[in-house]
Amino acid sequence: MPLHPQIAQVIANLPAPPEGPLDPAAMRAGEEARVAPVEERLPLHAVEDTTAGDVPVRIYTPVDADSYGLLVYFHGGAFFLGSLDTHDHVARSLAKETGLKVVSVGYRRAPEAAFPAGLQDCLGVVRWVAENGGALKWDGSTLALAGDSSGGTFVAAVAAMAHDEGFDRITHQVLFYPSLDLDFDIDRYASLRENAEGYGVETAGLKPFNAFYVDSGADPADPLVSPIKREDLTGLPPALIVTAEFDPMRDEGEFYGARLNEAGVHAKVSRRAGANHGFVQNFSWIPEYQKVFEDTAKFLHSAPGK
Repeated sequence: MPLHPQIAQVIANLPAPPEGPLDPAAMRAGEEARVAPVEERLPLHAVEDTTAGDVPVRIYTPVDADSYGLLVYFHGGAFFLGSLDTHDHVARSLAKETGLKVVSVGYRRAPEAAFPAGLQDCLGVVRWVAENGGALKWDGSTLALAGDSSGGTFVAAVAAMAHDEGFDRITHQVLFYPSLDLDFDIDRYASLRENAEGYGVETAGLKPFNAFYVDSGADPADPLVSPIKREDLTGLPPALIVTAEFDPMRDEGEFYGARLNEAGVHAKVSRRAGANHGFVQNFSWIPEYQKVFEDTAKFLHSAPGK
């Protein structure tokens, strides 16, 4: 199908980007200015800002209950954008639809924090969640990771780090249109050419947008930076990988899913027709894309391999 007409209309009305180098401070301010007031956000039983060690987190409790499964969420933003506030609506929807208590992570971002600071923050919060299960009313079962775009990169990398360190409590990983290969060769995947222009995120913009992260010390050849380059994928948690039809990074997500399955890891890959990169953050108000949260819930509550 073509690009969803409501997405196409928004893209057609986007202002031209400013000339010159990217300005993280200005771009962050622009994002924060578009955040909905608290009173207009999806209501939940409780939303609490606290810290996990030194890392800011926001904890979303969907309903009043004796215990909960847990989901740790890493927001996207090319490793230098995004925040607890810009992705608050995503975390709220995840909590509401899954019934899990969601812990959203305010990890350190490039360029101020050099690699692997943000990645270490994310892994640290996952360990903190497991260590503080009693206070969080964790039921001891589900401990899932979820992330969108670069947050999906962190999901894959954290799952691999935890596995290598012998931390085996992670039960699921959910990657929404993940960035899994920071090699900027346009010929690496067909979708980089097929979806190069006209769909919001463009292939030519990937290198400058990721430059803050790469220049901070993130080597694209490192599997913790480009998780698709990890040779041994055995033993990783079951995965749901959601891709977008008109995303330049579509094919790397789908290839990663295929590699997980080849390694004996259950991976469900779901391509969203008519969608572009960022649709979970930007267009989940469209009914057919809001359904991604319902599908995530089904995955998280189904038996492994289903």
